Amino acid sequence: MSVPIGDVQATFAATLVDEWVAAGLRHAVLCPGSRSTPLALALAERWEVNLHVRLDERGACFFAIGLGVATGLPAVVCTTSGTAAAELHAGVVEASHARVPLIVCTADRPPRLHHVGAPQTIEQVGLYGSAPRRSFDPGVPRDADRGWWRRLAAGSFRAAVEGAGPVHLNLAFEEPLVGSAGALPPPAPRPAATGSRPVPAPAEGDWWRRRGLILAGAGAPAATLGLAERLGWPVLADPISGLRLRQRAVVGAADAVLRDPAARAALAAEVVLVVGRPWASRVVAEFVESSGRAGAEVVAVGEVLDDPARVVGRFHRADPGAFFDRLDPAWSGRDDRWRDRWERAEALAQRAIDATLVADPLASGGRATEPGVARHLFGTLERPSVLFVSSSMPVRDLEWFGAPRPDPPRVLANRGANGIDGVTSSALGVAAGQDAPVVCLLGDLAFLHDASALAGLGERRGSCTLVVLDNGGGGIFSFLPQADALAPARFEQVFGTAPSVSVPAVGRGFSLPVAEVATLGELDTALGRFVGVEPCALVRVAVPDRVQNRALHDRLHVAVAGALRAGLLR
Repeated sequence: MSVPIGDVQATFAATLVDEWVAAGLRHAVLCPGSRSTPLALALAERWEVNLHVRLDERGACFFAIGLGVATGLPAVVCTTSGTAAAELHAGVVEASHARVPLIVCTADRPPRLHHVGAPQTIEQVGLYGSAPRRSFDPGVPRDADRGWWRRLAAGSFRAAVEGAGPVHLNLAFEEPLVGSAGALPPPAPRPAATGSRPVPAPAEGDWWRRRGLILAGAGAPAATLGLAERLGWPVLADPISGLRLRQRAVVGAADAVLRDPAARAALAAEVVLVVGRPWASRVVAEFVESSGRAGAEVVAVGEVLDDPARVVGRFHRADPGAFFDRLDPAWSGRDDRWRDRWERAEALAQRAIDATLVADPLASGGRATEPGVARHLFGTLERPSVLFVSSSMPVRDLEWFGAPRPDPPRVLANRGANGIDGVTSSALGVAAGQDAPVVCLLGDLAFLHDASALAGLGERRGSCTLVVLDNGGGGIFSFLPQADALAPARFEQVFGTAPSVSVPAVGRGFSLPVAEVATLGELDTALGRFVGVEPCALVRVAVPDRVQNRALHDRLHVAVAGALRAGLLR
């Protein structure tokens, strides 16, 4: 006697979820739709799975990315067929480039409904190109195939974790879409752990015996600081690395310091060791590139090589922490004067930034500015709070102006493809995936770009406070050559992107608590009301317009250059 197709599909979906739960699945993100019913019901029926229902598929994928970033485990994102599946593409690309584990499940029509004009039917096989680590298209479930259902689930979860990226399952379902799950196939044997990747011996060359520095980005381990201490090298630490700590030779003002040609020459290294992901700073990237072109040895250590300038001369494919543990750079030629020079540059730069943000006409009296807010949040948020920072200007301001401190907040960002899409969704996902409250720093355009994230269905989990810097448009464009090359009216038409809606009005329209502030003191008061208290709240920060903001940045860089020339280069 044959099993009804609805029951077969329900059993298939329940088997996938059962295997995923056994592997560690704890979160799933669901966008309502008809064709995905078998998997949606299977996810909803498991108490071990926190099911997050979202309205918009694009935002749902970025929400799942936030969950993956927070937990280190893949979340499942489930959609119906057609354009719903296409909406996930931006998030799949971000997960791929950011190396965030993710299981993307798109429901599909059966093959008989393809290429005949059936509604909500598009070609979903290969929809995301080369972005997924693996793609699966198992076809309409058949009872005779139940022997490999668990292998499909286990293989997809393993591919997302080991490949550190998205995996795509395109799941075709026939009607009826509601059925009753029968007995599940027995659990499959789990493969034994293969152990960690061998660490190559670092004995090649003697690059650690020269005058060098470490460029630490996202993913750099804490062992990086220990290596720097043994080598006597400075560490240029991105805030996202978690290493921008107030301790010897940690440099936070690298972007400002390296803007000055004389300082670059005085601080030139013979070796640049790159650990973790690239910084957002173009100045730092150009410094690494010019160092390599000038003859410095650029060494990279990591699981994946990021080398957009193609200047890395030696790449050790290894876990950096394990690699550093095996490196013994004890030697008699160490020159601490080299590290002292960088420490002096850092101290001069930080004092110049502080003085400018106190005395500058735009910032005096505690008035909020874009660099001032970024510096203030990094300097005052207490753990366990998480600072989620948007691409475009906020991540740069944090990189450029966040001063080292003993116990900074954990900093997260979507730095895979570096877009502004999905910022709010990802921040909400981070908040839902762990217990710590999240403060999300973003601009007005990034906020409006992902406003649909605020229309999430169901209970909001965690605490996420959106700090929106409102400068009336796309601030980063004012820093590009186009701003000087074009007539002001044309530049404003093409790049200004001045919003026609009010940021606070949008927040209130979604029933969020809203505060409007103009000073750092008022910002602290608003954060005290919202952080860890409200599930989601909005703080609109009035900051100088885009032209004034660029001028303030210029004055900050001039102040740092002047301090360096007076105190380091004379």
